[in-house]
Amino acid sequence: MDTLPDYLKTDLKIVSIGLNPSPISVAAGYYFANPRNRFWPALNGSRLVSEQLQPGVEAMERLLNKYSIGFTDLVKRPTPMSNGLRAADYREWAPVLQEKLLRFHPGIVWFHGKVTYRNYLKYTDSREYDFPLGLQKPSIGRSRVFVTPNPSPANARYSLDDLIRSYNEIVTFQVREAFGL
Repeated sequence: MDTLPDYLKTDLKIVSIGLNPSPISVAAGYYFANPRNRFWPALNGSRLVSEQLQPGVEAMERLLNKYSIGFTDLVKRPTPMSNGLRAADYREWAPVLQEKLLRFHPGIVWFHGKVTYRNYLKYTDSREYDFPLGLQKPSIGRSRVFVTPNPSPANARYSLDDLIRSYNEIVTFQVREAFGL
């Protein structure tokens, strides 16, 4: 199966988790490659990075190596839209993601969208949760969990400013943790 590679290594500050790769991203070879996806503008507008990154494989490598931000997906099977995913996809891939997160133990596990996190929980904990956006109470191993709005163009409910604000909440949390606040 053609899919996106994981950008993972031990002790990352953050691991970004999308629902699943789009065929556009797989063809381009990097995450959030759809030009209408708002991830890159939100990232560049946030305090997560100190420079303007141009979407591409080089930016992925820079995020991994300079900023200690990794990337993977809940489901590795590409589909044009999320409605192309089946329960069997989540059953197969959620435990695989859980194993990766426990092995690499990033500081923060960053789920893009409530659907992504809800399906992770449903197929790893066998429970369903109602939860807000932002910092979550349950952790994954030693990793804290954040949920931000999905930057997909299909999720127009949230503006670019909303995305930037939610990305900045991750930075605020990191600073508080670093200084014990």
